[in-house]
Amino acid sequence: MTSVQRVQDPKLFGRVGVLMGGRSAEREISLKSGRAVHAALLQRGVDAHAVDAGEDVWQQLGQGFDRVFIILHGRGGEDGVIQGALETLGLTYTGSGVLGSALGMDKLRSKWVWQALGLAVPEFVVIDDESRPEELIARLGLPLMIKPSREGSSLGVSKVTDASQLPAALVAARELDDCVIAERFIQGGEYTCAVLGHEALPMIRIETPRAFYDYKAKYFADDTRYICPCGLDQAQEAELQRLSLKAFAALGCHGWGRVDFMVDDAGRPWLIEVNTVPGMTDHSLVPMAARQAGLAFDELVWRILEETLSP
Repeated sequence: MTSVQRVQDPKLFGRVGVLMGGRSAEREISLKSGRAVHAALLQRGVDAHAVDAGEDVWQQLGQGFDRVFIILHGRGGEDGVIQGALETLGLTYTGSGVLGSALGMDKLRSKWVWQALGLAVPEFVVIDDESRPEELIARLGLPLMIKPSREGSSLGVSKVTDASQLPAALVAARELDDCVIAERFIQGGEYTCAVLGHEALPMIRIETPRAFYDYKAKYFADDTRYICPCGLDQAQEAELQRLSLKAFAALGCHGWGRVDFMVDDAGRPWLIEVNTVPGMTDHSLVPMAARQAGLAFDELVWRILEETLSP
């Protein structure tokens, strides 16, 4: 296990680019997250500069930066693309590397990895031109979830409760990705576990009056409930935290991120997905878990940046 170099002097980070925005469907959320991260770094005395990842991003990053705080959400920023480019440029960056980012962004392949390790994921089917709605429903039951494999923030995700809803759900998912999966819906509690370095932060239980925890519930709704402490007994939470760390590491992820899962009515956990660049807005889950662990937002951001000093 690599130890993290704890520092007090912000000058040791050098000139930091806070990479935000981009061109994905999550651009507006990324800008909101990025502004919050940038402000927190400035508050701590870091020489931080906001960089909107447009077409001239390489020219901007070539202006003497020592490291990059990646707060790009979605494709192009969370899927290994920007990570590979930064490695080519020789720039140190926050969060997971190329492999962990790519696998974390790909719901299908992350499920394959977890299955190979014997970790439970909801039963799923890859939808292709031969898929027939009645066969999907017969196999997975109703309700079921339709998801684009490589999108974040629940974009393009639908909960199908009736066969008549399936065609529209498939269209919505295929607008964002040509790889679409149907997944058995797990009835139970929805939880998330933030990861910071080699530590699992206090878990959060999520409750929403909406059909599921969708894009609006995540970023805009005022009636979404975030319960932290999550209400599980200490032993069960510790077991789920260990599972989260195992699932995170299995995909080659490191630095920081979030693992989402369901716990069914029998108490069995089912892994749903990993987020390698989670939101850092006022509605976001990682800052919420950090607060429960006694970490203010600026300290959380500092700790994430400290991970880039590890050898």
